[in-house]
Amino acid sequence: MSVHIVILAAGQGTRMKSALPKVLHPIAGKPMVQHVVDVARTLGEAITLVVGHGADAVKAQFAGQSVHFVTQHEQLGTGHAVAQALPHIQASDRVLVLYADVPLLQHHVLLPMVAAEHHQALTILTAQLDDPTGYGRIVRQGEHIQAIVEQKDATAEQLAISEVNTGIMAMTGEHLHRWLPKLGNNNAQGEYYLTDLVAMAVADDVPVNAVKAQDVISTQGVNNRVQLAELEREYQRRQAEALMLAGVTVLDPQRLDIRGTVSSGQDTLIDVNVILENVTLGANVTIGANCILRDCRIGDGAVILDNTLIEDADIGSNANVGPFARIRPGTVLEAGAKVGNFVEIKKAHIGAGAKVNHLTYIGDARIGAKANIGAGTITCNYDGVNKYITDIGAGAFIGSNSTLVAPVTIGDGGYIGAGSVISKDAPAEQLTLARSRQVTIAKWQRPSKKES
Repeated sequence: MSVHIVILAAGQGTRMKSALPKVLHPIAGKPMVQHVVDVARTLGEAITLVVGHGADAVKAQFAGQSVHFVTQHEQLGTGHAVAQALPHIQASDRVLVLYADVPLLQHHVLLPMVAAEHHQALTILTAQLDDPTGYGRIVRQGEHIQAIVEQKDATAEQLAISEVNTGIMAMTGEHLHRWLPKLGNNNAQGEYYLTDLVAMAVADDVPVNAVKAQDVISTQGVNNRVQLAELEREYQRRQAEALMLAGVTVLDPQRLDIRGTVSSGQDTLIDVNVILENVTLGANVTIGANCILRDCRIGDGAVILDNTLIEDADIGSNANVGPFARIRPGTVLEAGAKVGNFVEIKKAHIGAGAKVNHLTYIGDARIGAKANIGAGTITCNYDGVNKYITDIGAGAFIGSNSTLVAPVTIGDGGYIGAGSVISKDAPAEQLTLARSRQVTIAKWQRPSKKES
């Protein structure tokens, strides 16, 4: 059985009050429609995205991805939207219809809908709601589903029904080709409802099955920014819960944001207001408050202190970073290295046990093991056109307020006196100074203010 997933993404989303197409608004930093496509890939290889409003922007999101697009030029309802995909659907397909603004769908919820035992049935995903207002109601005769009635078309008796249609539906391609051309728009909205297929299935003696969602919030869509924020928090709650169940201490799950993929070893601790995006954490890592970590790898036992930003970097085991440090792309800290407060590191390799403790900029540099970089040191790596390397040997000591003008090499164990401007290589195991002699001017007169 081939599974073909059709995702409806043509709506304008006027209640979002945004120039950005609704389906491109992000959950956890990723567009809602991308979340839906990602879960669709776990169920089938053929994915057709029905686009309309903002079609070019939606297509651009999937550049290089194996997604087929069809356009719904007029938004005339869900049935009309799926009809645009009909030429690409085989009669033998099992077709699953999803919605691009329902971003929290999970594989295990959808899998029963495309299972082999349901292949010939029309299967709908339903939910039981305390307040079903706004949803189409599932009308049954005994246990058998007879129809789905939209809110605006429902009788008072039908409005009392609490089992609702989520809109997600699966059926055979053969049935779709038979039923969609028969859809009418004789309803309050004047639209072609996909839900009318249920009555057609009943009339054709095709089994209508319901898969009831246990996790109702997974089936909820986004119509405005309030709902977007609600689903964002639910997504983040799930991510924090997964980390905690894996052995991570999260001091306040409501103040942790996870974007992309995050994994961690056991006994790691994450303080409040932390953002993690595509991060691998080792065991026994400590992440302080207000830290942002993106595209980085943090080794076992590392300590990242408060208010630190790390991007596209590798932090070795038992390293110590922060507080108020910025680690930029291309940086590698080896085991036990220390980067302190108000230090910026860019595209530099910091050796094992080396220290860059205070108020320092290190860019395009190699720093050897156990070197010590004093406060206020700057590697002058850029001449306005090109970048150059500063090479500091193992065990070297760079005095405070030193300026190292690249390209330059400091030999192993070399000492640089505080306040030096070093523009030539400094030898190993020697003290190098480069600063003006201190002079006191006798009988110096302080300037006085001239009268106008």
